[in-house]
Amino acid sequence: MGRLRRGVQRVALLGALGVAILTAFPLVWLAGRPPVGSAFMLRSRFEDPAAGRACERVLYRWVDWKDVSPFVPRAIVLAEDQRFLEHDGFDFRSIERALRSRENDGRVRGASTITQQLAKNLFLWPGRSWIRKGIEAWYTAWMEVAWPKRRILELYLNVAQFGPCVFGVEAAAGRYFDVSAAQLTAEQAALLAAVLPNPARLRAHDPGPHATERAREVLELLEAKRDAPWLRRL
Repeated sequence: MGRLRRGVQRVALLGALGVAILTAFPLVWLAGRPPVGSAFMLRSRFEDPAAGRACERVLYRWVDWKDVSPFVPRAIVLAEDQRFLEHDGFDFRSIERALRSRENDGRVRGASTITQQLAKNLFLWPGRSWIRKGIEAWYTAWMEVAWPKRRILELYLNVAQFGPCVFGVEAAAGRYFDVSAAQLTAEQAALLAAVLPNPARLRAHDPGPHATERAREVLELLEAKRDAPWLRRL
């Protein structure tokens, strides 16, 4: 019995070590290199919900942080995750509010942070299963340890989906506004931030009432918080 127990413990230890190595390797690799793609880009090759079909070509062009208009990261943080610079990957306040909302009125509200969204977009698949959420949490915790906040946001800006077969702010800027990411205005950055929650339905270049209203709200936040020290760090 003692030998069996030691054998099981050894196998468990080796398994845990293997999982840690498999997790750490891509994080170390991506610490200083652009990804060649993402799990969501690969999925779009077979079926893109935003396009309603498989993408013959995925639009994706990496752009370094220094070549992105400062309006873009600020607009996206204000729209998606205002406590991004404070939390360690999980915004427990937002999670609590989402749970309370679900209990009170049955509404399902998103509480994912930018880091969680990046983990999903880079490595995983869409869905709400507990297995996927558990793997997402695992990667989120490791990413917060392995990368500084600016690197996390830089990667997110480059792999987030902004429309049918369009991934990353550089591709979106060219596709929708015929400019580079460095040339995006505050208004254009706000429109891109407004479509992020639902690129299958919302369009930055042809916004409906919902995206237009959301972009206006983001613009007002950009103006109201333009001198906030934490925002100027972005």
